[in-house]
Amino acid sequence: MAVRIKITLLFTTIVFLLLSLLCSSIYYFAYTRRLENIKAHLINQALTTSTLLNESNIFNQQLMNKIDSATIISMKDKTIQAYNNVNERIYTYSDFPGDTLKLSEDMLSEARMKNSIFFTAGRKEAVAFYANKNKEGIVILAAAFDEEGNRNLQHLKLILWLSFIGGTVIAFISGYIFSKILLQPVKKIADEVNIISAQSLTHRIKSGKSDDEWSYLIKTLNDLLDRLQESFEIQRRFISSAAHELSTPLTSISSQLEVSLQRNRAVEDYRLVMQSVYQDVRELTRLTQTLLEFATASGTAGGIELNLLRIDEVLMRLPAEMIKQDKAYSVKLEFDQLPEDEEQLFVFGNAELLFSAIRNVVSNACKYSHNRLAKVRLAVDETGIKVSVEDAGKGISESELKNIFHPFYRAENNRAITGFGVGLPLVKRIIKIHKGQIAVSSVVGKGTIVVISLPIARTNK
Repeated sequence: MAVRIKITLLFTTIVFLLLSLLCSSIYYFAYTRRLENIKAHLINQALTTSTLLNESNIFNQQLMNKIDSATIISMKDKTIQAYNNVNERIYTYSDFPGDTLKLSEDMLSEARMKNSIFFTAGRKEAVAFYANKNKEGIVILAAAFDEEGNRNLQHLKLILWLSFIGGTVIAFISGYIFSKILLQPVKKIADEVNIISAQSLTHRIKSGKSDDEWSYLIKTLNDLLDRLQESFEIQRRFISSAAHELSTPLTSISSQLEVSLQRNRAVEDYRLVMQSVYQDVRELTRLTQTLLEFATASGTAGGIELNLLRIDEVLMRLPAEMIKQDKAYSVKLEFDQLPEDEEQLFVFGNAELLFSAIRNVVSNACKYSHNRLAKVRLAVDETGIKVSVEDAGKGISESELKNIFHPFYRAENNRAITGFGVGLPLVKRIIKIHKGQIAVSSVVGKGTIVVISLPIARTNK
């Protein structure tokens, strides 16, 4: 079912229920009010008749008939009867001769017990009234047809039915129009979204000046498009750069093999070619391994095994690892502000991935530092664990700092040094998986400081 029809039916149902409650309440109160009025009229008539009967020496039956015929003129088919204490009818009057009502002994007894009972007889309303002030215990029966009251009630019922039906129809029509107006922005948004594709991600949904839910939806969708455009752009640059980086050693290998096969050569010449090809293959292997690590770190923590590990133990592996990578590299560990509670040194993460991220940062620090030394500091406070890596290299200009986390991006003053430009993007993704943050500050000519912040395991939600 279309949303527009659902909104229309929901709006109509609400109005239907409200009108039902309102019309029913109006009719109920009008009906009970009419009953109260006729009951009061009938009791007054019964009191009048009871008073006249107690003055039988003044008012005879003929005079009482004239008086009864003149009272409660608005009511038709009046019937008035009186019964003595032995339930004998001692007085009767009716607008039409022979029109009488029969009261049972039980009803007469109930009237004497309750002083009055109200009931209906055919289309008439009647009251049996016991005037306990009279000497003979007379019960007066007064009955009549409330012609005017019933006519007014029927008119009211007709008006309420017409209002109810008309209100429901108007509610349905207005609900249909209202839903169309309400959903018009959604249709407009959907039409504009349909225009957007991978080739037109720069298109944005136009929003009005109003600050409402539709504007919030449009803003949210535009923010989503911004993130998608950025992701597509990163992916495009990554694929382009990866293809370029992969093609360089492959082209070198292909060229060397092609040249070596053009003519017969000495064994030593073939050996030199094979050594060169071997170096290119190693370079290609390193790049492929780096890309695989990058792809792994591009996932989420849900697909990676995470465990408790001590951050100081991870850092202790760095000196030996750097010497293994290059004998000229050295690492200076400085553990400052360590907590008394060793539990604050634990983080929740993947040991190999986290070590790979920190190793990349330290390796860069050693590679770009003049003295091939990286200073690694560990500090723990109430905000979490902070690992800072400092080098004494050339530094990075402020304009280039914003691009260093893009895959394959390399600063201008560092391009002469071998590398792929995947290290820092890889580090950022690994740290993000561990719910941490990475910040870089640099001064050209003095060096760079990379700060990795990680949450303590017991506060990590």
